[in-house]
Amino acid sequence: MTLPTASYLQFTPDLKICRILNGMWQVSGGHGRINSTFAIQTMFKYVDAGFTTWDLADHYGPAEDLIGEFRRQVIATRGKAALANIQAFTKWVPRPGKMTKKIVEDNINISLRRMDVESLDLMQFHWWEYQDKNYLDALKYMAELQTEGKIKHLALTNFDTEHLQIITEAGIKIVSNQVQFSLVDRRPEVNMINFCQQHDIKLFTYGTVCGGLLSEKYLGKPEPRGFDLTTVSLKKYKNMVDAWGGWRLFQELLSTLKSIADKHGVSISNVAVRYILDKPVVGGVIVGARLGISEHLEDNAKVFSVNLDAEDLEKIDAVSQKSRDLYQLIGDCGDEYRR
Repeated sequence: MTLPTASYLQFTPDLKICRILNGMWQVSGGHGRINSTFAIQTMFKYVDAGFTTWDLADHYGPAEDLIGEFRRQVIATRGKAALANIQAFTKWVPRPGKMTKKIVEDNINISLRRMDVESLDLMQFHWWEYQDKNYLDALKYMAELQTEGKIKHLALTNFDTEHLQIITEAGIKIVSNQVQFSLVDRRPEVNMINFCQQHDIKLFTYGTVCGGLLSEKYLGKPEPRGFDLTTVSLKKYKNMVDAWGGWRLFQELLSTLKSIADKHGVSISNVAVRYILDKPVVGGVIVGARLGISEHLEDNAKVFSVNLDAEDLEKIDAVSQKSRDLYQLIGDCGDEYRR
């Protein structure tokens, strides 16, 4: 399996990425037990299939350690030059509080050591409390570490437009923001996309297949209850579906997506991902990788063969117009974590 050229994006001058990122939240627990040996074997399959870009975080269980071991095995079996084709984007999610250069550097050093890299491709910063303005100090120190070569690029996770603007106006160069964005949650379209277009910031999106709810598996099925939702992702995104419009409207969405998917010879998930990939400033969609448990490589590759036409978009938007306004209900991107 070879992915077409359009599967890749020159994200920064030094980083060419796959537009479907392999999400490693699934190794953090709550998605099934991960065997590290099988996981690393599977990582080779992903990269060989063309899915070269990984999204992880300091708190995703062993994710950073898996990247480190994977890199060592790549060097041992394929030589150091092979690492040039692999990108690993991590996150730092500190507890709010006073930030010093030492605190920031110590934490960056932990990620460098765990991932076995000299410089982090992308450090995506998340901060829980906007009232605590120390996030600006943390970012300024990270910018210093970027100058010193420990970080290649600075990014954010789940920041809203208002605080993205504050950070930008403080002179800190941000290349991307990671936000929830799907056919169910279209809040980035309200303010975030416009701001990012003006400031050359890309979006990496998660929740785009709603933890697997946006798939044939749930089409025509009764509403799942607590014990049916077997992963933390399914629980999380079922709550989002409930807020958005409920199971009946979600079935209408799935039915609409199925008709579009059949027309193009692909899956519901493919259509859901393609729709978001086609949005302005979206650099890539993060699709969870349950390493060694379930793989969707061949299906994910089909995303890049789909071209949604005006009729497809009209059908999707007609369903979306019946939903509740999540921006009014929840707030801007990331606000669901800060209420």
